[in-house]
Amino acid sequence: MSASRLTARLVRPALRLNLARRYVHTPTSNAGGLHLHPTRVPSSNRYWRRRGWPWGAYAVHNLPAVRNASFARVLPQLAMKLVRIPAMFGAAMIGGLAYLQYQATQAGNYAMDVLGKGKDWATGTAEGLFGGAKGVAEQTKNGWDRTKQKIKLPEWMRQIYEGGEGSSSSGGGPGGGGPPPPNQSRAASAAVAGTGAAFGYTQSPEEDERTGDQAARDDQMMMLTKKMIEIRNILQVVGQQSALILPSIVVIGSQSSGKSSVLEAVVGHEFLPKGSNMITRRPIELTLVNTPDAQAEYGEFPALGLGKITDFSSIQRTLTELNLAVPAADCVSDDPIQLSIYSPNVPDLSLIDLPGYIQVSGLDQPPELKQKIADLCDKYIQPPNVILAISAADVDLANSTALRASRRVDPRGERTIGVVTKMDLVEAARGASILGDRKYPLRLGYVGVVSRVPPTSGLFSRGSGNITTAITKNENAYFSAHPLEFGPESELAVGTTTLRKKLMHVLEQTMAASLQGTSDAIHQELEEATYEFKVQYNDRPLSAESYLAESLDAFKHSFKEFAESFGRPQVRELLKEELNQRVLDVLAQRYWNKPITDLTPALVEPDPLSDLPKADPDNLYWHRKLDASSSSLTKLGIGRLATTNVANALQSEVERLINASTFSTHPFARQAITDAVSGILNERFYSTSDQVENCIKPYKYEIEVDDSEWAKGRQNVSDVLSKELKACEAAEKSVETSVGGRKKMKDVMGYIDRVRKGEVVLEGDGVGGGGGFSAALLAKGREAVFLRDRASILSMRLLAIRSKQCTTKNNKYYCPEIFLDIVADKLTATAVLFLNVELLSEFYYNFPRELDLKLGRGLSRDEVERFAREDWRVARHLDVVKRKEMLELVLQKMESLRMLEGREGRREEAKKGKDREKGWRLF
Repeated sequence: MSASRLTARLVRPALRLNLARRYVHTPTSNAGGLHLHPTRVPSSNRYWRRRGWPWGAYAVHNLPAVRNASFARVLPQLAMKLVRIPAMFGAAMIGGLAYLQYQATQAGNYAMDVLGKGKDWATGTAEGLFGGAKGVAEQTKNGWDRTKQKIKLPEWMRQIYEGGEGSSSSGGGPGGGGPPPPNQSRAASAAVAGTGAAFGYTQSPEEDERTGDQAARDDQMMMLTKKMIEIRNILQVVGQQSALILPSIVVIGSQSSGKSSVLEAVVGHEFLPKGSNMITRRPIELTLVNTPDAQAEYGEFPALGLGKITDFSSIQRTLTELNLAVPAADCVSDDPIQLSIYSPNVPDLSLIDLPGYIQVSGLDQPPELKQKIADLCDKYIQPPNVILAISAADVDLANSTALRASRRVDPRGERTIGVVTKMDLVEAARGASILGDRKYPLRLGYVGVVSRVPPTSGLFSRGSGNITTAITKNENAYFSAHPLEFGPESELAVGTTTLRKKLMHVLEQTMAASLQGTSDAIHQELEEATYEFKVQYNDRPLSAESYLAESLDAFKHSFKEFAESFGRPQVRELLKEELNQRVLDVLAQRYWNKPITDLTPALVEPDPLSDLPKADPDNLYWHRKLDASSSSLTKLGIGRLATTNVANALQSEVERLINASTFSTHPFARQAITDAVSGILNERFYSTSDQVENCIKPYKYEIEVDDSEWAKGRQNVSDVLSKELKACEAAEKSVETSVGGRKKMKDVMGYIDRVRKGEVVLEGDGVGGGGGFSAALLAKGREAVFLRDRASILSMRLLAIRSKQCTTKNNKYYCPEIFLDIVADKLTATAVLFLNVELLSEFYYNFPRELDLKLGRGLSRDEVERFAREDWRVARHLDVVKRKEMLELVLQKMESLRMLEGREGRREEAKKGKDREKGWRLF
């Protein structure tokens, strides 16, 4: 609002009050008190109507009678009249000040126009005058603000003034000077609070000492550093080549130099291992991640998979255990411990904590420990890493082991930050001289810290709360108590807050300087990975999940083919083959082998083999012989035998499928499939065997045979005996070959026959040999004699079965082989029915689902990755694909980082240009 409009708006109500008093209210004295007499109104009242004269006031002039007014009603009106007088003078004063400000603005605009015409030849002089004019304008504005605060306006006038000012300032457009929208204000406050907490300032935005521009720059720097740390973490996964690693801050220092206290002050928690002996034995790669939108603080060990740990004492115990796990003979190890801490109170940093230097090895420590620690530290402080050299203030810098080590690899001190701890243990003058030391200059300078929480501090619970505030207040109290040594005029860097900010600035600048070289190396690595991916794998994409899915689908397809080919006929054949061998065993035991008899003639039994062709059907001996033989089959435990054979066949077939699939090189998958097969079969085993056993019970008491079954059995047993005869002849031939020829085998067999007849006595059962033959040769001779006799019996019984004597079922006592084969066939047919229903069908239904559960949905991402990498060929393929994808991701992030830096640079330039233009206008 302009000054003239503001003056008119403030003075107009007072003018109306005076007019109203002049034409309406005329106080007179009367006995009845104070009365209001109507005054004659001009005949034409259009003027008052046009000027907005209130009709209520006009009605007062036409009152028919005079009303009495009590003192209770008159006194407030008098008070209001008395208040209006100073209000009128206040309004006039404000109007005058507004007019002065308007004239000053007009003079400034005129001066700026004059200078604008001559700025081509008087730029330097104009810049000098600009500063003075700006100061005058600021003084004028400050004086105006103080004048407004001193003048006490009435409520109605303040509302009028504030309403007009708000309407003028809230107008949209570039010239609006009103406050930002509420959401923008809250967002700005949140950003300032987030960066303030990360840098170690107080967490209250109102108490933050930084300006808005400083907070914005800090926020921008945190964002850049966060993205660079993300790139660094990805590069660590890609490879360990030095060209693909962005720098970190390596913390070195001697033991008891305060190295752990500095790191804990930066983090805000006590989390590092502590002890009287050397506790830190492994490098700790510490990644700090600022989470401004979160309230919780927690740590993670990525390599251990322990999840989020919110208790920092648990982190301390874990670090202690990991360090103490190093063997005492080694004392130190170069295997790093990776720890990430997420908190809204930490800056984005990448730190590496190393074991502290020692001067002398203890009696319980190896003598080479000092050199091992030095070698480990030298490995990490190589370029491009930034060195954070920790030294205690009560130790001369000339004796600082950290500075001595950094000087070897960084002689010019270009990437070393000196941190002087325990500043409160020395005199302030000496501490200031240490920080301003010129004998051991560092380009990044020194920072003095206390990094110690007072023991009496009640701001936090030691080990559980955040110690940043306590440390900051303690340091501020100490450094503020010595303003001459550590004040702003000293230009010395002190305090953990300053250290945090310096670490972020240095890390961001160092990482930014390494980006170009790292980008070139990444492009080269990406070209090699792309070439390998195209040549070796024909650009075929592969992931652990897709490889597992393809392998599982292929295995399921093979299993389906097997299930279609292994049904009731195959089970019947398998079980009949097993029972055929059992029939041969029963025949050999009860018919073919010669019985052992006593010398008593009355106890001599008929020879089953030689007397079989003339066996009497009415003889009870042959009846019992055949019944006992059939009972040996029916009471054999057919249920368990049949179920076991089918289950073994299924397991063998699944094993064959595994060996023929990609799962053959995966022990984890092989074990999972085997467990699935065993689980299903074990679950169905007992119920199936019981069902089969119950169903063959009738055959244990009576077996009926018809002519067709007899003919079929005769043919089956003839085939079985013929097959067995060929097997015996082949085995005898194999033994003959292994001995050394037919002649030698004949001699050995002849000697064995003489021993059996009693013509020759073989001492010790041939353990030491005999007859000029070794023990091994005699064992071969016995085997050959058995096979010869077995083949002879089989040939004889085969002729008997094919004779006319065995053509009818009535001669079953002459031909027990046929009858026992019929029994075996009946048992097989009955068992197959229940095996197919109770075992096969259930197995074929449940096995694919168990596979999905054990190798599909039931596996976590880590288990799938571990499964795929069991095959070295697949692992190599996955490494190439992953390397290529991660390199591409890194390049994308680096490109976005460059765009962000460029956009920020352009924004800064534009802001500087606006500031210059604003300065010209103010001048």
